[in-house]
Amino acid sequence: MSTHILWLAFTLAVWQLPTEIAPVRFNSGQSVVPYFEGWIKNPDGTFDLVFGYFNRNWKQELYIPPGPNNNIEPNGPDAGQPTYFLPRRQRWMFRLRVPADFGKKEATWTITANGRSEMAFGNLLAAQEITDRVVMSNGNFNPGTDDPNEPPSMTVAPAQTATVGVPVTLTVSVTDDGLPKPRPVRTPRPTAGGFGAQSNSAGSGAPRGLNVRWLQIGGPGKVAFEQVGPISVTSGKAVTTARFAVPGTYRLRATASDGALSKTTDIVVTVK
Repeated sequence: MSTHILWLAFTLAVWQLPTEIAPVRFNSGQSVVPYFEGWIKNPDGTFDLVFGYFNRNWKQELYIPPGPNNNIEPNGPDAGQPTYFLPRRQRWMFRLRVPADFGKKEATWTITANGRSEMAFGNLLAAQEITDRVVMSNGNFNPGTDDPNEPPSMTVAPAQTATVGVPVTLTVSVTDDGLPKPRPVRTPRPTAGGFGAQSNSAGSGAPRGLNVRWLQIGGPGKVAFEQVGPISVTSGKAVTTARFAVPGTYRLRATASDGALSKTTDIVVTVK
C-alpha cells in the first residue's frame, strides 16, 4: 500500500472522529466512589481522616450496610461511615480518627455497589492537610484565623422513636453572630433597549441568612423530608418533618449555615 493511500486513510479516520463526546447520564447501575478529602490535626495530637463519596448514579440511592461491601480498614468494617448513598457528589461525610503515631500508615474505604468495587486511600501526606474551617466553608476560600465570622451554634431536639409512615417533627435551634451580613437581593438594571447583558432570573441564587439543611447518612430505606433544600431559620428555629418508609435505625444530619460557614449535628432515629 502506497504512502499516499495510507495518509488518505488516516485523514479520513481523523475527519470522522467526533469533535465532542456527548455526555451520558446513568440513572442507575453505576458504582459509588469513596473520596479522601484530606486530614485534620486535632489539639490532642490525633488526626481525623476526612472522607466523602461520589455516587455516579443520577437517581439511584443505595443502602449498603457495614460489611464486605462497605468496609473501613483499620477499625472496620463499621467506623461510622455512611450506609445510605445519595446521588452524585457528597463531601465531608465522615471522619476516621487515627492515633498520633499513625505516621505513614494508610486507611482504606471500600464500597461495592452494582457489582463494582471502588476504594479510597487516606494518609497523612503534607499536601492533603486541611482545616476545620475548610470543611465548614465547604472547601471555599479560607480567609484565615483573623476572620471574625464564626459558624452558627445549633441544638437538635432529642431523637425520637418513630413509626413507619407517620411524620416526625425535626426541630433545630440556631444562634449566630450575625456574620456575614446577609446580601441584599439585587434588582436587575433596566436596559434601554437593543442588545444588553442577559439577566439570570431562574432563581434567587444561594440562600441568604441562617438556614438548615437535612441529609440522610444511614438507614435501610429512603427518608422523605417535608422540605428539600435550605430551611430558613425563623425566631431561632428551623422546623420540618420526615417520613420513614421501612423500620430500622436511621442517621440524619442537620447542617446549619450562615451563608459562609456551617456546623453539623447527627441524630439517630429508631423507626418501628
